[in-house]
This record gives sequence, structure tokens and C-alpha cells, in this order.
Amino acid sequence: MSTKKQPAALRPCGPNLDPHQVIVAPLVTEKMNAMAESSRTYAFQVNPWATKPEIKRAAEILFGVSVAHVRTMNCRGKARAYRSRMGRLANWKKAYVTLDAESKPIELF
Repeated sequence: MSTKKQPAALRPCGPNLDPHQVIVAPLVTEKMNAMAESSRTYAFQVNPWATKPEIKRAAEILFGVSVAHVRTMNCRGKARAYRSRMGRLANWKKAYVTLDAESKPIELF
């Protein structure tokens, strides 16, 4: 009995997420402000189960912009001391969203 494997892009990767569940929070730093001004790239903390197409769709729906491409990276949680014991912060996922040239900028404030 042979079963064909689906391509990785078609395989489900967790639950179906609504747009407001995909993008958790914007990352507002000096580096991100410089990237937004120079290359129209914004960074967001996203749900670890979110895929690139889901992140693109969520940004287009929530902010009313057109997205050129999305880059993602999984960030490991840092080790922290808490009451003389070592603990660990949660792992999280970061997404860099680059807008099209004709799209309006995202207003975060």
C-alpha cells in the first residue's frame, strides 16, 4: 500500500488562525524604525504556528497594505535567573514583512 506524501506547502501546520491571532505584536525598536523608513520593512512577533502565506494575508487584512514578501525566524527564549534558580523564557517567532513600493506605510502609533 503506497501513499503519496503531500508537499510541505500543502500539509497543515497547526490550527487555522484568524488574522488577529497570527500577528501578536509589532516590534518597535530603533533598528525597526530605520528599516521601516529605508526599506519599508516591518517586524512583528507572530504565532509560532503561523506560516508565511498566513502572515502575509493577516498583514494585508489588518493594516490594509499590499505585502511584497515575508521573512520569518524562530527565536529561542533566553535563560533568566528567577529567585536563585535558572529559568527560561518562551520560544517565539519573528516575521519581517516588506511592503510593495506603491503601498502606503503602516501606522503603528
